Amino acid sequence: MAQPILRKELFDLPDDVIYLDGNSLGPLPTAALKRAENVMRREWGVDLIRAWNTADWMTLPQKVGDKIAPLIGAPAGSIATGDTLSIKVFQALGAALKMRPDRRVILSDNGNFPTDLYMAQGLVDALDQDYELKTPAPEDVIDAIDASVAVVMLTHVDYRSGRLHDMSEITKRAHDAGAIVIWDLAHSAGAMPIDLAKCHAEFAVGCTYKYLNGGPGSPAFIYVRPDIADQVKPILAGWMGHTAPFAMDSKYQPASATERLRVGTPPIIQLSVLDTALDIWTDVDLHQVRDASIELSELFIQEVEARCPQLKLASPRNADQRGSQVSFRFEQGYAAMQALVDHGVIGDFRAPNIMRFGFTPMYLNKSDVLKASDVIEDIISNEIWKRPKYQTVSLVT
Repeated sequence: MAQPILRKELFDLPDDVIYLDGNSLGPLPTAALKRAENVMRREWGVDLIRAWNTADWMTLPQKVGDKIAPLIGAPAGSIATGDTLSIKVFQALGAALKMRPDRRVILSDNGNFPTDLYMAQGLVDALDQDYELKTPAPEDVIDAIDASVAVVMLTHVDYRSGRLHDMSEITKRAHDAGAIVIWDLAHSAGAMPIDLAKCHAEFAVGCTYKYLNGGPGSPAFIYVRPDIADQVKPILAGWMGHTAPFAMDSKYQPASATERLRVGTPPIIQLSVLDTALDIWTDVDLHQVRDASIELSELFIQEVEARCPQLKLASPRNADQRGSQVSFRFEQGYAAMQALVDHGVIGDFRAPNIMRFGFTPMYLNKSDVLKASDVIEDIISNEIWKRPKYQTVSLVT
């Protein structure tokens, strides 16, 4: 039985909402409001440009990276923060291809998050050197790794189904074949234990607005294995990745280690909020978080399947093979989710028919799961989703 790790008081959540969408956007940490106000009113408002020194803005990206590091099993100094996840994917992939100049295959899977595939295809087109992006089914990836593969680029947890790749096994197979590995941790960082140092992957990237609660559009991160960091050649050579940005040298000289993967001016307000959000993880055992999330998701699956046979499980049934989300297929899933949100149970929808629910035991317990199941049963059994107001598709689903 997992020990309770509920820390709901650390989040600013409405009393009338059961929030099952932390896998898409984490809730607001209560301390973040005060931090953001301080940064804006005192540091920016009073110190102005001086705050780069007086408030130590310049080193904030490294500070935040070092707070993320233990959550993904990485050593201090191995993570750069800033920019977006799309940019970090592009950076990692560009650097990885340079490390295997005699190979031309980028291997991913057809369930990978679209932006990762877009970044890969965009890079392939830009380089125009006969690179090929291959995307077999997720379960077929490991058998597709061979001596032609330059880079294996995968998302650890599938964004639609929650299917979990075996990081250790795939990384080992890729290395045995001489390939570089990039892991996208967007749907697993902060949701489960990850040990990048142990699996020995060269690169990892991730966003911070899901389980890490950094806020919408909060800065992404990129990890580089320390023993190769000084060999990495950035495909995006920005001034913050220069060894001496304020020397204003016209020739690029990469900074040491992971710092060379910084690009533009860091988003200080967002980084400050993220810095405060990461304090929530002080003394949190991710093994305990994982055990509790599995317990909650297993209860949810049991309740929904018993009450709503119209919903078909889209996630792996084996908890060890999925992340901290549960997905169900329902042909009218969009309308059903709009009805759920309107009745205080917030999940989300992914085309064409996936209803997604995330389980974060930092602010959810069994009572929340049972209450959510009651609402789902009402919406589905009584076909409340058929009401006209739930049929209009919004810009964001």
